[in-house]
Amino acid sequence: MAPIASQILKKLKACSTATLTTQLFKRNYRQQFLVGVTPLNPNAGSFAGEAFTLRFIPSREDKDWDLSDLRKRGEDNMQWEAVEAIGAGQVLMIDSRNDPRAASAGNMLMTRMMRKGVAAAVTDGAFRDGTEISKMPFPAYCTANTASTRPAYHRAVDMQLPIGCADVAVYPGDIIVGDSDGVVVVPRAIAEELAEDSHEQELREKFLFTKIDAGAPLWGTYPPNETTLKEYAEWRARQAAE
Repeated sequence: MAPIASQILKKLKACSTATLTTQLFKRNYRQQFLVGVTPLNPNAGSFAGEAFTLRFIPSREDKDWDLSDLRKRGEDNMQWEAVEAIGAGQVLMIDSRNDPRAASAGNMLMTRMMRKGVAAAVTDGAFRDGTEISKMPFPAYCTANTASTRPAYHRAVDMQLPIGCADVAVYPGDIIVGDSDGVVVVPRAIAEELAEDSHEQELREKFLFTKIDAGAPLWGTYPPNETTLKEYAEWRARQAAE
């Protein structure tokens, strides 16, 4: 898999998830936004990076280690393997089966990934240590916060295979983009064209907002008619000349 160009990631990161989902919808991708998944620290900043997937199944007493012996928690632990294997700039995407009863990770794993340069961590389940994580400059997205330890309900069984996260299909290498509103999954094959069109939409809507804010009606402005598009082209030219 060829590396994704940094310029593409930079443009995607600069676009809102709302803009990206609009562009995806135009390409017949109905739902790529992870509904219900929100940032623990909305001020951690936006991110864009390649998906590194991890999948959980329900835990079972005869397959998991003795829960009372925490010294063994690092044995046969694919969750830790994933945290050590994920690379800088990637996004850990965890399929927790939409089950928030036990944590998918906590502040220790978040800190390890942050220091490695991982872009973000996302789960459709819960994280623990929410107070600590909410103060970290690291994008961590989940559906809930819980103190319950992961083995109570989850067992990590594989990584870097296709998963579902918040009922959205995620393939390793897909581009994951997040902002303070949430997370969207961009299929890798269309990442470049989506970045270009989304960047253009952001510029156009910046101009259209000034007109709506000044009292212009929606009709003819949003979406723009020929007259408004001509005004936008003139505005764009002035912006480029400055």
